[in-house]
Amino acid sequence: MITGLSGFGGAAEPPSAKKIPRELTAHGQTRIDDYYWLNDRKDPDVIAYLKAENAYADAALRHTVPLQEKLFAEMKGRIKQDDSTVPFKYGDYYYYKTYRAGGEYPVYARKKGSLGSPGEVLLDVNGIAKGLSFCQVPFPAIRPDHKMIAYAVDTKGRRFFTVYFKDLETGALSSDKIENTAGDMAWANDNRTLFYVKQNPGTLRWERVFSHKLGSPKDTEVYFEPDETFEVGLSRAITDRYIFIKSAATLSSEYRLIDADDPAAPPVVFQPRQPRLEYDVEDGGDRFYVLNNDNARNFKVSVCPSSATAKSSWTDLVAGRDDALVEYIGVFSDWLVLKERSGALGRFHVFSRATGKDYYVKFDEPAYVADLGDNFEYRTGALRVTYDSLTTPPSVYDINLETGAMTLMKRQEVLGGFRPEDYREERLWFAARDGEKVPVSIVYKKGLDLGSGKNPVYIYSYGSYGYSTDPYFSPARLSLLDRGFIFAMPHVRGGSELGRRWYEDGKLLKKKNTFYDFVDATRFLVSRGYTSPGRIYAEGASAGGLLMGAVANIAPELYKGIIADVPFVDVTTTMLDPAIPLTTGEYDEWGNPAVREYYDYILSYSPYDNVERKAYPNMLITTGLNDSQVQYWEPAKWAAKLRALKTDKNLLILKTDMDTGHGGKSGRFEALKLAALEYAFVLDLEGINK
Repeated sequence: MITGLSGFGGAAEPPSAKKIPRELTAHGQTRIDDYYWLNDRKDPDVIAYLKAENAYADAALRHTVPLQEKLFAEMKGRIKQDDSTVPFKYGDYYYYKTYRAGGEYPVYARKKGSLGSPGEVLLDVNGIAKGLSFCQVPFPAIRPDHKMIAYAVDTKGRRFFTVYFKDLETGALSSDKIENTAGDMAWANDNRTLFYVKQNPGTLRWERVFSHKLGSPKDTEVYFEPDETFEVGLSRAITDRYIFIKSAATLSSEYRLIDADDPAAPPVVFQPRQPRLEYDVEDGGDRFYVLNNDNARNFKVSVCPSSATAKSSWTDLVAGRDDALVEYIGVFSDWLVLKERSGALGRFHVFSRATGKDYYVKFDEPAYVADLGDNFEYRTGALRVTYDSLTTPPSVYDINLETGAMTLMKRQEVLGGFRPEDYREERLWFAARDGEKVPVSIVYKKGLDLGSGKNPVYIYSYGSYGYSTDPYFSPARLSLLDRGFIFAMPHVRGGSELGRRWYEDGKLLKKKNTFYDFVDATRFLVSRGYTSPGRIYAEGASAGGLLMGAVANIAPELYKGIIADVPFVDVTTTMLDPAIPLTTGEYDEWGNPAVREYYDYILSYSPYDNVERKAYPNMLITTGLNDSQVQYWEPAKWAAKLRALKTDKNLLILKTDMDTGHGGKSGRFEALKLAALEYAFVLDLEGINK
């Protein structure tokens, strides 16, 4: 039963979900979950409740529709509709993707021999997506002879992909088809064998590697990962000599090698897994380069001969350092490139393999994002990198590895009169409650009175899994900046901005540091006079949605509004159930609540378990019915419990996309509609309707 509706098409009052008390007992303690029933997507009452919430959301936000439409038009108007990526060289071809005017999806294409050659369309995703509510097609896997592609299609948003094969000489689709895969795949050198990953249909864990031989009716299982805390993935060596199978848990990893010239041979273990030993492997022709954390908290680079890969044969090449985290490496015939992070900023450390001579590639903005780009050629003297910042649109550079000279290949064109010099970005540092110095990046339009205390602030962070919250450029964000907002991005503990310690100080029994850092960053901005309570709006997604749920419980008085996208908020119950997708691989992140110490700690912050009878900010909560990462019922239960207990009259909106999953809409313009809705929600609360 769902009450509070006045006509299913538009709810004047919010719905009230029925309560069916369910006892959940662990460690002798019993919790009562009134909304546990919402986890059955096949129950018609569940779908009815989600639709009722959507009807209320539409009614409550109907007055903002003109603003949503204006914002959507602004955001769409900044995008160059007929645009292409910088082609990358692979073999005799230059591959790229392009967008056509009005097209929601990319067209994958290539040119043979030179950039001046005519383009050849490999795959037009717009045709595949026609008539579908959701369609995701990553860049195809190119067969080594460049005569066929394998491409993966997900039409539900649940991240189950069907793999198809297209003959590039005839344009014909093969009758071969592989269903229910993870979309992760790699070709062998025989041009007949494709390796791919399948996930468990229940837990969604990537657990099996298969090989498919073109024309064969039956595929062969190559590897099964029995440990439920590990997942598998595939990659192809840049030298084209190996297919790598990586098994990884949060704190341990193990590689298996398949000879790309002999795909029927069994995979060979590189170095057997050990607790707390994490490593990644790159082929360097006559040796392997191993990025690892053996007695190196922030990782180091070791080498070993191709004939002896066990750890006992590893020799340190680049020592680990306390002040620099090595995130990943790139290996080329003459060069070794390390992507490092120091002082919460990324950089490239380049070494000559012949002489050991090294140098750094750095950037001069106060906060930015820099990563390796598409590098598929082993024998090359040029390095493709990507770069952007809070004020600099996404850019592609080629670096001459001999001289370090950088050539700008392309910078994303932002239409609508955008000028980077109209905005200012800063990197600030503040002292958290325990004395730790925490960085925060901010951007705003020049001309603001920063000390007035009257500026609205939009504050966003993530803070989990060691993923750094990088200060990236957002064309959509300009709609806030141009209306007088300051955008702030605290680099809270739980990410890796300041190295592995930063991650370790924001996980397991130190997870609350993530939440406290965010709250303390907010108070820091208030203390600087940038803003004041009641003019602050917070956003986080997924594990960042957990951050939003915790912040809402800890310091609701600071925020006028909170946006929680696909939020992971029912932490205790989810982590106690190994049958729920992705749970078993998360124990090293959150702790296994089967252990009392972790149970008590998780329970002390889990947003759903800590909802109280008190006032909360205005809240907009989003989810997708097909979400494979955070199941829809977590935000749905949270919203229902908040409705029952909160004492304020503030808005509480639950918006469920009934067609998509964790990433939301798949089209490049359709995806902007949610951003327009969220910004309209915030602007309306701030009293801005233009």
